Amino acid sequence: METTPLNPARRRLLAGSAGALTVAGLATSGVARASEQAGSKAAAAPAASAAKPLPAYAAWKDPDSVIVHSANTIETRRGAFGDGVITPARELYVRNNLPPPDASILDDRDAWAVEIQGVKQPRTLTLGELKTLGVETMATVLQCSGNGRGFFPHQPSGTKWQVGAAGCVMWTGIPVRTLVEYLGGLEGDPAYMTGTGGEKLPDGLDPKTLMVERSVPRDTMQDAMLAWEMNNEPLSLAHGGPLRLIVPGYTGVNNVKYIKRLAFTTEQSPVKIQQTSYRLAPLDAKPGPEHPSAWAMTPKSWVTAPGADGEPVKAGRQLVRGVAFCGIHAVKRVDVSLDGGKTWKQATLVGPDLGKYAWRQFALAVELPAGEHVLASRVEDTEGNVQVEERVENVRGYLNASWRDHALKITVS
Repeated sequence: METTPLNPARRRLLAGSAGALTVAGLATSGVARASEQAGSKAAAAPAASAAKPLPAYAAWKDPDSVIVHSANTIETRRGAFGDGVITPARELYVRNNLPPPDASILDDRDAWAVEIQGVKQPRTLTLGELKTLGVETMATVLQCSGNGRGFFPHQPSGTKWQVGAAGCVMWTGIPVRTLVEYLGGLEGDPAYMTGTGGEKLPDGLDPKTLMVERSVPRDTMQDAMLAWEMNNEPLSLAHGGPLRLIVPGYTGVNNVKYIKRLAFTTEQSPVKIQQTSYRLAPLDAKPGPEHPSAWAMTPKSWVTAPGADGEPVKAGRQLVRGVAFCGIHAVKRVDVSLDGGKTWKQATLVGPDLGKYAWRQFALAVELPAGEHVLASRVEDTEGNVQVEERVENVRGYLNASWRDHALKITVS
């Protein structure tokens, strides 16, 4: 069984090519700070955290920081996000469309091979070879398309995620644009970038009904990455190791795990997960290719404290805290309401800015009198797009960014 070091305070930022990040003080402001708070968060976590055991491939995760819905769905508790920018791996959510491959694929990581097609010089390259071609480090929000599904009143099928199918993590790998340049550029004028996962498929079934293969607009290749590290550790099996496609600003399903093939194609993948799954269809419709795909994320935020997991909140001075992100654009401002959206005050963005694809922490010092309060947050991006008040209804419960749904009701005594 795979094991992952439980020392998330040991972090560094790799110096890569020109686009690599360098952030002074990240170890204290981000990963290390969040990790050091694990003990206090665990004390506040409800006893229900032990209701279901962690699956073997993710047994190294912190059971007090997560909610195990099933062997393939693990959610971060709302109060476990802490004050650090980076979500430690041991607290990060898990969502698998198929059971992960056998852990033996990690025995020789550098031998993992990925086929590159749709370029002028198509090749199959090993992870070891990729590591010689270039490297960058970037931070992105990773969020399941169904995060917030639990708030839809029609109770769509699938995991009833609240806010915890999301996190902000650091990726290290080779930019796709660098790889394409190395292979002579694109062949023709493909419209899509298509990633194929390496999960083992059951025998006797049509692969197109099960395989994880996602197509996204070709222009995403400019910031996309083939990543082999997450939070400065070799990528775990739970999160797609040894190699994962990262498509910044796009929902988690497009960030294909165990990637075995990266192709530039004229059409979207014909498989079910592309054609009919992850489609935003109206409540009275059967999802199909005519409906929008769950691609780019929209502006979204939520409050993480105080009282996120039902812990007591005392009247008086309190610091309302939370996280905000805007998909493919940067965060401009966040407003906070203490009365369910009747009035708003601008919060302060705190912590290091790790780029437009990362989330920003926000904080607002307030006086909370005894009684019931509804804490809400609303983010605006640099293009003027504002987080929506109401969810966009769709049959599968995808892309819920409603600030009203994500508001936090607390009792102050």
